[in-house]
Amino acid sequence: MGHRLSKIYTRTGDDGTTGLGDGVRIAKYDLRMQAIGDVDETNCAVGLLVAELANDDALQPWLARIQHRLFDLGGELCLPDYHLIKEEHATELEQWLDQLNDDLPMLKNFILPGGSKAAAAAHQARAVCRRAERTIAALSAADAQSALPGTRPTLQAYINRLSDFLFVAARTVARRDGGQEVLWQQGV
Repeated sequence: MGHRLSKIYTRTGDDGTTGLGDGVRIAKYDLRMQAIGDVDETNCAVGLLVAELANDDALQPWLARIQHRLFDLGGELCLPDYHLIKEEHATELEQWLDQLNDDLPMLKNFILPGGSKAAAAAHQARAVCRRAERTIAALSAADAQSALPGTRPTLQAYINRLSDFLFVAARTVARRDGGQEVLWQQGV
């Protein structure tokens, strides 16, 4: 895997560029860097959710695995020929989603983010994840128009499934913590 930093500041980015894992330098505002940053921010938001949950919470092992996978996903974006995210990772999220969804009532209306502090953190993580999803989709479209290695559809599937998982996790946590889902009321 790419270069390792022995010190945090290198001064190489002072010119507005940054290095990918293979040493190629690109603009810090490049769509690839935006995608990497959005995935990193998603991981941070998941970390905040983890911090809001009890250590013995049933979601903890799943969220830990998700955080590691988000690092893998960022690694793939940083090294386009490096493949760590697999189709079965999205399938695993679907299985977790199904387990959580089985205990939830059917959703008949939009809900407002909140319900408890942990549920609000899950909603925040979901919203940040949706941004990462949009950026990865834009990067994939841009890659298709260039000579660069394309962003694999597996990454888009994983991040899409993750945002769904975080939504259902928010609903689960809100109910479990005694909070109530607040239904959206149009025009209030």
